[in-house]
Amino acid sequence: MKLLIAEDTRDLNRAISAVLMHENYAVDSVFDGAEALEKLRSERYDGIILDIMMPKMSGLEVLQEIRKINIVTPVLLLTAKAEVDDRVAGLDAGADDYLTKPFAMKELLARVRSMTRRRTEYSARELTYEDIVLNAESFELSAKNSVRLSIKEFELMQALILNAGRDLDTKYLLDHVWSSEPDAQPDTVWLYISYLRGKLRSIDSRIIIVGLKNGSYRLAPREEDFTK
Repeated sequence: MKLLIAEDTRDLNRAISAVLMHENYAVDSVFDGAEALEKLRSERYDGIILDIMMPKMSGLEVLQEIRKINIVTPVLLLTAKAEVDDRVAGLDAGADDYLTKPFAMKELLARVRSMTRRRTEYSARELTYEDIVLNAESFELSAKNSVRLSIKEFELMQALILNAGRDLDTKYLLDHVWSSEPDAQPDTVWLYISYLRGKLRSIDSRIIIVGLKNGSYRLAPREEDFTK
């Protein structure tokens, strides 16, 4: 799993990064809120650790901005003991958990495991985007009509809906949808994108998958050009 750490205290940032990498997480680390937001707009993460008090933008401001643009990645806030109101504001803004400084690294790891596990649970529920509904129990994709998806079709559509309106490149999809299949190739992604495009037409949805072979893909209204 890939995590983003935004913490302006450099020694703490490095310590957290080292512990998480030792546990086989891939880690990007930044030292202010503006850099964190820039990373979150351009990269895809499985979990985010945000310090509340950071230069340029606070962790709360970063959290509010990413929720506005439909980034549902789980967030763990790091707070000082005195920041009670900020913790409440963070939870209200969509944070998944908070951890008060100073903390034990074992507790941090437990919170990260719990946070990323909840993302899996969130992803398993029924998902909607515009006129389509994806049902995890039946593997059905529905709009005016319904069609059953294969497991990989379901996982690919799930990734697209969770990142609706955002470009997902081929490497990201290989890493996340085909993570257990190291021999999967970019042509595999293109093949399943083609399958899903056919399924969307068959259910008479107004949603299409925009993108070209070996490039990036995203869900968009039918009016958009496929080649964009």
